[in-house]
Amino acid sequence: MQLINTEGDNLGPTPTEEALAMAVEQGLDLVEIAPNSQPPVCKILDYGRYKYQAQKKAAEARKKQKIVEIKEIKMRPNIDTHDYEVKMRNMKRFFEDGDKVKVTLRFRGREMAHQDLGMKLLLKVKAETADIAKVESHPKLEGRQMMMVLSPIAR
Repeated sequence: MQLINTEGDNLGPTPTEEALAMAVEQGLDLVEIAPNSQPPVCKILDYGRYKYQAQKKAAEARKKQKIVEIKEIKMRPNIDTHDYEVKMRNMKRFFEDGDKVKVTLRFRGREMAHQDLGMKLLLKVKAETADIAKVESHPKLEGRQMMMVLSPIAR
């Protein structure tokens, strides 16, 4: 087997018994690092410390992962311009955070007769966010709600 000492120096091919004796002599463990290579690579190190560092590395990697959330923005077909601008500002902030946005347009009463207004509004949202987001699911009507899902463009 190929042996690597505690300083990371390659000691070359070494018999297993000799490598184990060296590890015991130093009060450390003989750990197989690359079992599938020819010859297998083993290293003399403190196994408890090695395991601890591996756990820390895995925890750090988990911490760095971003969980993508789906944020919902609710509107009405006859939304006021200022309200619309506020919703668009929030939507852009969500995209910057890497979240997906579900735009829900709710129709009440006779507004159902003017679904074209709702479609125009969703297409306007789509056009305004075209540079920072892509459409994941196109506008579709479900009951009294029209929905569209947008996801941020990866930079």
